[in-house]
Amino acid sequence: MTEKDFLALKYPNGKFSKPEVITPRYLSNWINDIESFPDRIEQLVSGLDQDDLKLKYRPLGWSIQQLVHHCADSHMNALIRFKLALTEELPTIKPYNEALWAELPDTLNIDIKKSQKILEGVHARLAILLKSFTAQQLKREFIHPDHKFRISLAENIGIYAWHCNHHLAHIQQALDSGGKYN
Repeated sequence: MTEKDFLALKYPNGKFSKPEVITPRYLSNWINDIESFPDRIEQLVSGLDQDDLKLKYRPLGWSIQQLVHHCADSHMNALIRFKLALTEELPTIKPYNEALWAELPDTLNIDIKKSQKILEGVHARLAILLKSFTAQQLKREFIHPDHKFRISLAENIGIYAWHCNHHLAHIQQALDSGGKYN
């Protein structure tokens, strides 16, 4: 497999690219992607059996089960990051080791329905929160210590919309692969 092929599997929708100007149209589309994510993931995973949930989207990639649990972990963190930036002045958020979290027992040994319930609740709350942002709140920022730069809440909405679509594409890839990468 070439590096180009590997990157295409790793980033099926490409990497997040921040628009030069984040318009209300971008924000509306991104918030819609975030709000609809639990339903869209349900459409992809409904009816999958345990063998299907073990399918991987690329060599050395996560299984569908790990992807669903990862999204719950990540999006819980997203909600907290938004709230920190709204209530503190330029907070430094706490990163976590996604790869190690994906190997913990609550990721490997529990029904994905539990994380789907988390996603349903977190995304309902995110949608309400994100839709309420004023122009000033959209400019609020936090610092991600791994990247060492400021991220505005407007940009972070785009990052999490991208993240939703990124992992939906991974799940679809895994389903389409027929076990090729397991």
